[in-house]
Amino acid sequence: MKQILTLTILCCFSLVTRAQNLKGIVQNELNQPLEAAYIYNQSTESHAHSTENGVFLIKDTKVGDSLRIGLLGYKTRIIRLESSENFKITLEEKAFQLDEMMITEELNTVSTISRLDLNITPVNSTQEVLRKVPGLFIGQHAGGGKAEQLFLRGFDIDHGTDVSISVDGMPVNMVSHAHGQGYSDLHFVIPETVNKIDFGKGAYYAQEGDFNTAGYVNFKTKDYLKESEISFTVGQFNTMRTVGLFDLLESSKNQNAYVALEYINTDGPFESPQNFNRLNLFGKYVVFSPENDKLTLTASHFTSRWDASGQIPQREVDNGNITRFGAIDDTEGGQTQRTNLNVTYDKYIDDNTKLSTNAFYSHYAFELYSNFTFFLEDPINGDQIFQKEDRNIFGVNTTITHNTNFGDTELTLTSGIGLRHDISDDVELSRTLNRSTTLENIQLGDINQTNIDAYVNAEFEFGKFKVAPALRVDYFKFMYNDALQTNYATLSETKTILSPKLNFFYNAQDNLQLYLKSGLGFHSNDTRVVVANGGEDILPRSYGADLGTVWKPFPKLVVNSALWYLFLEQEFVYVGDAGIVEPSGKTRRFGLDLGLRYQLTDWLFLDTDATLTNARSIDEADGQDYIPLAPDFTLVGGLSVDDLNGFSGGLRFRYLDDRAANEDNSIVAEGYMVTDFNVNYSFNKVTLGLAIENLFDVEWNETQFATESRLQGEAQSVEEIHFTPGTPFFIKGTVSYRF
Repeated sequence: MKQILTLTILCCFSLVTRAQNLKGIVQNELNQPLEAAYIYNQSTESHAHSTENGVFLIKDTKVGDSLRIGLLGYKTRIIRLESSENFKITLEEKAFQLDEMMITEELNTVSTISRLDLNITPVNSTQEVLRKVPGLFIGQHAGGGKAEQLFLRGFDIDHGTDVSISVDGMPVNMVSHAHGQGYSDLHFVIPETVNKIDFGKGAYYAQEGDFNTAGYVNFKTKDYLKESEISFTVGQFNTMRTVGLFDLLESSKNQNAYVALEYINTDGPFESPQNFNRLNLFGKYVVFSPENDKLTLTASHFTSRWDASGQIPQREVDNGNITRFGAIDDTEGGQTQRTNLNVTYDKYIDDNTKLSTNAFYSHYAFELYSNFTFFLEDPINGDQIFQKEDRNIFGVNTTITHNTNFGDTELTLTSGIGLRHDISDDVELSRTLNRSTTLENIQLGDINQTNIDAYVNAEFEFGKFKVAPALRVDYFKFMYNDALQTNYATLSETKTILSPKLNFFYNAQDNLQLYLKSGLGFHSNDTRVVVANGGEDILPRSYGADLGTVWKPFPKLVVNSALWYLFLEQEFVYVGDAGIVEPSGKTRRFGLDLGLRYQLTDWLFLDTDATLTNARSIDEADGQDYIPLAPDFTLVGGLSVDDLNGFSGGLRFRYLDDRAANEDNSIVAEGYMVTDFNVNYSFNKVTLGLAIENLFDVEWNETQFATESRLQGEAQSVEEIHFTPGTPFFIKGTVSYRF
């Protein structure tokens, strides 16, 4: 009897103490979930990361084991597990310390670095938000209200043709836009609401499709506010900015809500005032269920209008007829607005399976007056053009992530399906006079475009080695009704394209990761071009590969580098003043990306990112094969101070090298180096800030194009650089109050 009793006790004890799966939640001191926290069992060496909802599931864990929980920017905790029920851990926020970062413990090193950058150098303009992506350069050339021109990895991306941009799972790029394919106006985002920037270069990611040639950028807004805040900024050139962020629920359990608003106006440094103004409204509500499912509702609206001096010819500045901030035609400008509704639902189907889905709707309107060539086409009335559209976008994305084992190998399967449908009415390109009289319709019609996508991505973990094959399929339906044709007809084309990916990751050491990424993608296209070409060669292939490292050679230094190559079967160049897209043949690009983050002291950080690129057309002869405006060398960096006795701020620079403006490099777009400075001092609930753009008041051209134009009275046209001048010395002061 005694032996039976002893055996029973031992069996019960073994059942209690045997290794099992442990589910828990990681949160901060405000009871908000923390994503990407690393949970490590020091007894069994099993590990896990917390999801966006703060939930984690760690295997082979039992009562009595010691767990280490860490996240950069929070104090690491080591606890002895006393119970496997309702396990919840709270991490205390602290200053970022790079020596605490271990590369193999990071869920996504790129996202960690961007989180560090956002924490050390917060953003207060949409331009600064975009510049957080290493190697991404931007330029504004139409009065501040138009989307920025983008440059990345040897691409003149125009306004977004070759980089996919989204916010909270909602696309920013506009397909078949009146001004250019992929037009991406990010100005509806209030910078202070940005919480996370996820980005990747190349077409190696199964979840990304249309526009993902040079890369993708996904922005995630904050789920909650630590404090409400109002701020007021004034500066030169009649500049004013007001921002308000208001927490609506404060300490309510399991739910958050806030609203944000932004108003900006400025005349800019131009002799003809920009008369620019923008109003932004944003609201977000988040609620968690008892099972940690998450429902998110967001709504936003923005409206903007502006005047512009346009791109001016170099010859008129050289001969003294106008200054760098003068104009040939100052009747350019426009107005735009966008309204967004987005619903996201994250659900745990079981301990190993998670579903995430979002549905969105956007209404968008756009009007733009431009004059690129002055009197080249029409010597009497001039060459002003008008572009307009009114658009509705409907879409849904669903992703399921499942963790399992393939034999002894850990396997993560991610599959997704998505739908996007654009209805663009009265897409117009016309010749106009003085923004009031329509002289001729060049294009006018209705566009319907549908994109259905599906993908599957597998991640096999073999200890330090990870293999991630993936396959994506995209189906497109293009429809166009040309209103300028006498007989009504719907022109339509369909296209389906498969895009395989294959990525490898190897953790050579705790602080050294090697990777090889590869994949096929495709170059985006405009519906009007697709139907005009009869569906032939409409989605040309891209082939690319990256060989790179993320390395931490010293405790407070992180270095990331990549050698990369990209081949395109066909490239398209949008000709804005003609309303057409021209094919430019096969191209290839290769280069080197190098970045570093170094923490000199507890409060002083150094960062820099450099890109070296060679971009050429393949079918052209040597010397005639330059890709216009493709950057060949860029460098950005700076020193940042984070909370030194109430002070913060930094000194930052960006450098863009000279580059070819036309195919034979006979016209050169001059490079520039611009330095910005800011300093802030916080006391009690108040922050005083001073910011100076272009600290050394250098003359620089923000955007440049090789353009053939003719001025009034000129007998012959001239092809040369036309440019928009960059901002001169520009000082602003800000006062903020938190409550």
